[in-house]
Amino acid sequence: MDFSSANIELWSPIVQTGIIAVLILISNTLRQKVSFIRNSLMPTAVLAGFILLLLRSTGILKINTEYLEIVTYHAIALGFIALSLRIPEKQSESAALVGSKSGALIVSTYLVQALVGLVISVGLGFTVMPELFKASGILLPMAYGQGPGQANNVGTTYEVLGMTGGRSFGLSLAATGYLCACVVGVIYLNILHRRKKIQSAERIEISGSVTVDIFQDKNEIPISESIDKLSVQAALVAAVYLLTYVLTNGITSLLQAIAPGVASTVSSLLWGFNFIVGSALATGCRSLFKGLRKAKIMNRQYQNNYLLSRVSGLAFDFMIVAGIASIDISDLSGYWLVFTLMAVVGGVVTFLFLYFMAKKLYPDYFYEGFFSMFGMLTGTISSGVLLLREVDPELKTPASNNLITGSSFGIIFGAPMLLLISFAAKSDLSVLISIGLIVVYLAVLLIFMFKAGKRKNTK
Repeated sequence: MDFSSANIELWSPIVQTGIIAVLILISNTLRQKVSFIRNSLMPTAVLAGFILLLLRSTGILKINTEYLEIVTYHAIALGFIALSLRIPEKQSESAALVGSKSGALIVSTYLVQALVGLVISVGLGFTVMPELFKASGILLPMAYGQGPGQANNVGTTYEVLGMTGGRSFGLSLAATGYLCACVVGVIYLNILHRRKKIQSAERIEISGSVTVDIFQDKNEIPISESIDKLSVQAALVAAVYLLTYVLTNGITSLLQAIAPGVASTVSSLLWGFNFIVGSALATGCRSLFKGLRKAKIMNRQYQNNYLLSRVSGLAFDFMIVAGIASIDISDLSGYWLVFTLMAVVGGVVTFLFLYFMAKKLYPDYFYEGFFSMFGMLTGTISSGVLLLREVDPELKTPASNNLITGSSFGIIFGAPMLLLISFAAKSDLSVLISIGLIVVYLAVLLIFMFKAGKRKNTK
């Protein structure tokens, strides 16, 4: 085997991973040293992604776009599997109710964003832009609400279904969402500071993926053993991802043999949303391990929340950098009108909806609840935590926990949206039906958030 630089297959992934790593380090230094960047609250990974996008678009730095797409696709699945393997903390009944309501709020925001996006795309599609892919509006909640990973997956799915440049369109919206979270969030924070609605807090630089976990919990495998503790966590994540591949491949192969028509639709969804399958399998494995420990078959706890959080943080940071850097600006030609409308109107409506809902759901910590949710539902959980730190630097309120528990419940509440993604793209009629279904489901979630727990509290 040739080990020299002539072997591109051997060295290309290493070199490109190294480039991403170096840019993350440079971006972290810029964020620490340059006050303008630091005050913008832009996450380090986002800054690194924009720098790499600029270098790649101008031709200064050559990097394989296909490699960036591969990193984005796999990193989101690995990150969610690592999060799903974590041992959840025991919650009181009231905390669980707030968590479920936070999950409903997250998904209801997705639905509001989907309505905004579809009204714009359908409206333009039936008037001044008849060639527009009318279901493209669903990319708004995928980008703003769920970030570059989902925008990448759904955009790629829509490209297969006929939307030219769908992937770059979704990723560009996701990048704009970060700017919305940071710029709009910081401006509103400064307005509140001047009005003395909130007190100025000393800024603490912290990654959104960081959580305060115990490094060595009861009955865990020891740090010093025949295998490194981090290796065990990485092996668990990789094993679940392998199981995800085997299960998804088995289901799609079976469907292809039994019902080829159904397989063409379901297969793209399963492979596009493999992180959901992985999260479900990771949750099942976690429950299995718990049962084995109760039955005294397994004596020790192999998962470590702290290290699993580090694995997910690493995966998400690389996913964000690769996702933003892989945007192809040329693919947006012809989409600037719909892109601008979705970005601006989506940001305004998200702000107003969350402002209203946070007052209802989080009356005791309104600003903390609002800023954390607004940051997450226009960017990612990292931008949500960064904005939250401005009003709650020590995370004393339940707002930070709502992001975590709400995201867990959000996976459950958000499952029906996956069916709409491919259904809306089938025809003009199906996209109109999808709008109606979104309105109905949004009403159901609003009723749940406003009514759940009221009767018990009254008693």
